[in-house]
Amino acid sequence: MNLLKSIYVSAYITLAVVACVVALRGLTEAGLASAWLGTLIAAGLPAGFFARLFLRPTARTSAQLPGLLGGSALGLALALLLGGGPAAVWALFAGPLGFAIYVVWYSRFGQREAGALAPGGTLPTVPFEDAEGRPLSSDALLGKPTVWIFYRGNWCPLCMAQIREVAAQYREIAARGAQVVLISPQPAANSRSLSQRFDAPMHFVVDRDNQAARRLGVLAEKGLPAGMQLLGYDSDVPLPTVFITDAQGRILYADLTSNYRIRPEPAEFLRVLDAGAA
Repeated sequence: MNLLKSIYVSAYITLAVVACVVALRGLTEAGLASAWLGTLIAAGLPAGFFARLFLRPTARTSAQLPGLLGGSALGLALALLLGGGPAAVWALFAGPLGFAIYVVWYSRFGQREAGALAPGGTLPTVPFEDAEGRPLSSDALLGKPTVWIFYRGNWCPLCMAQIREVAAQYREIAARGAQVVLISPQPAANSRSLSQRFDAPMHFVVDRDNQAARRLGVLAEKGLPAGMQLLGYDSDVPLPTVFITDAQGRILYADLTSNYRIRPEPAEFLRVLDAGAA
């Protein structure tokens, strides 16, 4: 299933962009009052959504994206009203149908079991590497309350936005005697590059071969969008996951989001840390 999703998201984004190019060409040939105007609207809204994610990353969106879905459907209706034909076919697949599949199917993981991350339990010992590639045990990172964040990699705009939010709140987290550990299977060089973007002493660690994600039950096999392997990323990625432990490794909180576009806000982490210190 994850393999199908990884192929779908890459193919759909490509389709939406190509549809916009085809629509623009159609408008130059047939005029503004042609069905291609509807195609441009239907495909342009999803394409713009993905472009915005990469150009102005956000850590969360609405679950259903009703405005974009509705606007894209109106674009399809306009294409049909202005003549239909090939323009309407492009509008349907690159617009509301394709985008609805992305929203309802691709974005969701389904219900996730807490398993090893159930609050009240103790964090199992799992292996990591630091950003220099040296072995590092999770036990070595205990000793103070810790916010642990699994992120998919530098390629994921929502993950980058989430890390930026946490970095902006780092002083508030540190004031509570806590630290932040950011975990990804991406190459160590990528994590080193990422760590240099933020003026916050967060721990960037590498989960080589996704050993920790597999042990903790947060691994999405074949979850990388198709084609990203060419940039050196592993096909298996962690599901976006946040959990908080106390100084002894007892799990205080776990967010196992069922939708990769919805991440917890840093204010939630501060609330948990305050409650754990009470």
